[in-house]
Amino acid sequence: MLYRIERLLLDLACCAVIALGALITASVLLRVTLNSGIPDTIVMVRELMVVAIVLPLAAATTARAHIVVEFVSNRLPMRAQGMLVIFGGMFGLLALSPLLYAGWNETVHMITSGSYYFGQLNLPKWPGRVLFLIGMSFCWLRLLLLVIGDIRTLRAGGIPALSETTSSTFVEDEKDRA
Repeated sequence: MLYRIERLLLDLACCAVIALGALITASVLLRVTLNSGIPDTIVMVRELMVVAIVLPLAAATTARAHIVVEFVSNRLPMRAQGMLVIFGGMFGLLALSPLLYAGWNETVHMITSGSYYFGQLNLPKWPGRVLFLIGMSFCWLRLLLLVIGDIRTLRAGGIPALSETTSSTFVEDEKDRA
């Protein structure tokens, strides 16, 4: 089930990137040809960029595709590398927690206050905040599940997946369960 949600969020992010390209292209073409533009383009681009960046975070976490620096850790024993993976996951959970809290507060505030962007279209602020909160929540949840799984693997004497190449079997296992 979680895999399907991650896939949906990834697909929505892809749609946001396509919409960004179309919006910017249309805006530039209208400026060049008709000396006009699409109202509130800057606001829409800003909101779509947040969607394009935040929604695929859970899928990137599942694939363990975040940026890592391994030049020191690769020289350590495999068990120590596994412990570093767990430490990194726990640190990520702690780092994302304030973002989730702030995202929740901001979302609630935007919904209750009815805030909107000042412009020709008076676009509401809450949709971008809600999508940010959804993306961060699923990223945090996926990271929590990975940390729990990595701890279980390490306790059982195994080595947690260290990179995207070693975790590809994990992603395939998730697909089989869905």
